[in-house]
Amino acid sequence: MNVLLYPLITEKTMDSIDFENKLVFIVDLSASKPEIKQAVEDHYGVSVTKVNTQITMKGTKKATVQLSAEDDAQDVISRVGVF
Repeated sequence: MNVLLYPLITEKTMDSIDFENKLVFIVDLSASKPEIKQAVEDHYGVSVTKVNTQITMKGTKKATVQLSAEDDAQDVISRVGVF
């Protein structure tokens, strides 16, 4: 199962990246918070401190991932190729 489907990039998520050190992903509907945390840590080589999830009105699952203070969300998202 592929837990992380794609990063969600909007104006609001860009503020989270810049000011709160958070990343936002659309994830598999059946993925649990520990699975999301493990997938982000393995795929991007960062340390995750918190994961929040919600089911959107479109029926997709959105995960907001708080990175540790040692890791930089801007650096991670630039490696993904967003910038």
